[in-house]
Amino acid sequence: MLRLPSHNQRFHLLLRNLSSFASKTTIFMTSKHFLPSPLLPQTLSPKHFSTPSKRLLPSFPSKPIPKNQSLSLRTNGFYSLPSPSVSSPSPDVEDQPSDTRSLQILNYKLKQLGIDITECVAGRENRLMCPSLTAYFAERMISSETLKRNAIMQKRSGNKIAIAFTYWRKGELVNCKYRDLAKRFWQEKNTEKILYGLDDIADASDIIIVEGEMDKLAMEEAGFRNCVSVPAGAPPSVSKKEVPAEEQDTKYQYLWNCKEYFKKASRIILATDGDLPGQALAEELARRLGRERCWRVKWPKKNDLGHFKDANEVLMYLGPSVLKDIIDNAELYPISGLFNFSSFFDEIDQYYHRTLGYEFGVSTGWRALDNLYNVVPGELTIVTGVPNSGKSEWIDALLCNLNEGVGWKFALCSMENKVRDHARKLLEKSIKKPFFGVGYGSNVERMSVEELEKGKKWLNDTFQLIRCENDSLPSIQWVLELARAAVLRHGVQGLVIDPYNELDHQRPVSQTETEYVSQMLTKIKRFAQHHSCHVWFVAHPRQLHHWIGAPPNLYDISGSAHFINKCDNGIVIHRNRDPEAGPVDLVQVCVRKVRNKVVGNIGDAFLSYDRVTGVYNDIDESQKK
Repeated sequence: MLRLPSHNQRFHLLLRNLSSFASKTTIFMTSKHFLPSPLLPQTLSPKHFSTPSKRLLPSFPSKPIPKNQSLSLRTNGFYSLPSPSVSSPSPDVEDQPSDTRSLQILNYKLKQLGIDITECVAGRENRLMCPSLTAYFAERMISSETLKRNAIMQKRSGNKIAIAFTYWRKGELVNCKYRDLAKRFWQEKNTEKILYGLDDIADASDIIIVEGEMDKLAMEEAGFRNCVSVPAGAPPSVSKKEVPAEEQDTKYQYLWNCKEYFKKASRIILATDGDLPGQALAEELARRLGRERCWRVKWPKKNDLGHFKDANEVLMYLGPSVLKDIIDNAELYPISGLFNFSSFFDEIDQYYHRTLGYEFGVSTGWRALDNLYNVVPGELTIVTGVPNSGKSEWIDALLCNLNEGVGWKFALCSMENKVRDHARKLLEKSIKKPFFGVGYGSNVERMSVEELEKGKKWLNDTFQLIRCENDSLPSIQWVLELARAAVLRHGVQGLVIDPYNELDHQRPVSQTETEYVSQMLTKIKRFAQHHSCHVWFVAHPRQLHHWIGAPPNLYDISGSAHFINKCDNGIVIHRNRDPEAGPVDLVQVCVRKVRNKVVGNIGDAFLSYDRVTGVYNDIDESQKK
């Protein structure tokens, strides 16, 4: 309950602020603006609304009005009383002492407005808000005390009434924004644009910004006065341009006009609307205020179809305590490239419970490799080996196993193979019969025409080819762009680039090969991670002098040590060529690097190679000898 001052106090306060009242213009304010105590009741009386003339309540001049403006009874363009309803005070008034005479004049003029200050006694609340507006705010859970403190007014034109939200800065009235019950908005012309509730954030370290005046009032009901609202609506989307200079940033000039109020703020909570324009507004505010000190709120779900839109809607349906909890639990505003672990807790939980899929990788299909190397989406595997050791053949066999085991699809950038030869190799591994019945396949059954036709469909469904249609060499950027298209269009989960030395490696004169390789591998890894696509990159070793037949290592790759430094997995494929050293069909898979210990280990595995079908098989220990 608002307690009013004594009769004499009321007189001096009313005397000092009479400029806020008139017949066509009436302003109702509270203790916040008229210290040391509340001044006037704030609900328009029935008598006032019965006046037949068109009244606009309130209406403001183009320049700010000081809250402590002294008494002026002259009409000055700001307010006036309609002449038909005003008669001169009794001549007896002239004979009274000055204070008494002024009080009688004031009483008379206020009574013309339907206000009887003799009824303003301690403990009694006098309301000047018409019933329809009072009900409007009550439905939105906004209390009369909040309306008083924020100097909510009303404006009448004919039979229509609008809410008037007054904008103050350092105790001076700067602007007024109107809203009728049909949710139409307009503002005073030629006024400076500032934030609504600006004086409430003076010297505040924590500031809340909302998208509308009603949301500002709702925040106060939840216990937050350190809140301001933007004076205009939200943009449809985030601008793609850089933030303009202060003098050119016309759409957000209200921020620059209030920039001194944000100097001491260490935390700015952006509680804009939850729709797309509201999110765009939050981003535009963060761009100007600094993302590093901004936080954002997440409005709770309303139902299965959507979320609550703003602070006032949460207040209406869930109450002030829920609104307070939402603000108290605001999250750090995202900064591109800067994260905290909480952003990934859901993914971490899924990883722990193994619900993501492929947490331990996908089996290669060879038991000998299960403890050494498994295929994980989004990783990069470098494969090397001396010429004719079967690097490409082994990768082809691996792809066939992955397709058979989990149905993966692949994009192939294999510059050393003709398409027909590559198709033959893949078909032989899939059907497990030779493509031809002569030469290497003369002693076994050749694949039938029916098997060929079925195999062709399998090729078409499983593989996408990345190939240059002219004599030019492809660049790594060109390859990755086509691979991205294959991921999005065909759902491929693996990419093979074979080999490194068949790509176009033009680089600036000032860039070393080591720097170039590092940059290239970074691009490949980003592609793999972003598209959850495993990449196998074949790279030949440099010329090996005094080679004695042992497997090379990853540091022998031509070009740079970055091949081993940046890859997730490093594999050397080696085939025995000396019959005296062991079976010539024995293939040694040397796993030389595994970044993720969950999916593998460093070590060697041995497979047998069937030259007729190109199939790799597990072997027992006796076959290694």
